[in-house]
Amino acid sequence: MLDDSQKLDDSQDHEGHWVAVSDLMAGLMMVFMLVSVVFMINVETERDKIRDVAILYDQLRTQLYKDLQTEFADDMPRWGAELDEDLAFRFNNTDVLFDKGEAELKPEFQAILDDFFPRYVRIITQEQYRDDILEVRIEGHTSSGWFGARSDDEAYILNMNLSQERTRSTLAYVLGLKPVADDKSWLKAHLTANGLSSAKVVRDDAGSELGSASRRVEFRVRTDAEGRIATILDRVQP
Repeated sequence: MLDDSQKLDDSQDHEGHWVAVSDLMAGLMMVFMLVSVVFMINVETERDKIRDVAILYDQLRTQLYKDLQTEFADDMPRWGAELDEDLAFRFNNTDVLFDKGEAELKPEFQAILDDFFPRYVRIITQEQYRDDILEVRIEGHTSSGWFGARSDDEAYILNMNLSQERTRSTLAYVLGLKPVADDKSWLKAHLTANGLSSAKVVRDDAGSELGSASRRVEFRVRTDAEGRIATILDRVQP
């Protein structure tokens, strides 16, 4: 049997043990709280950076839209073209773009590009824009129909081939224009050809496809805002 002094010693040992564990837990809690506070501060800082990047690129997009609108406002009606605020410069006049089912540029479209593209490049390669532009996309769009196609899938694939050939023809033509020769290195790093078939047809208010309006060519600027925001988000992943 344990005498009273031994019982007292055991009790003190147990108390000392629990005090040590309690101190350890309290210390760990403080560490976790400190880590949480630091993480929250970092998240808030990166969130502010994302906001600043979004504001910067919205201002860039707005100013670039204004510059393009000012430059081409008088030309767009006779070209059958329009400029959206998302920086898509759209050529809608199907009659002057390509012959039906063909990928070779018609002389009328070549004449438009001779006038349009050097001026377009001069604007987008200005110092305040060129380093923030990720891509200049030449997009080819078609209607969903294809005479003689045995199915919607076959029509889609045939239109995909046609739209890709048309955008490649357009890219080759504008890249060969003498007035843009000094910017050719930049263009080859940023200019792409993208055939989209009937993926983005134009519809009226009732939802019916507008075949003629769907057959178009667009020049679309993409900024690097998405990439910069993604980089910031990667840095705050736990």
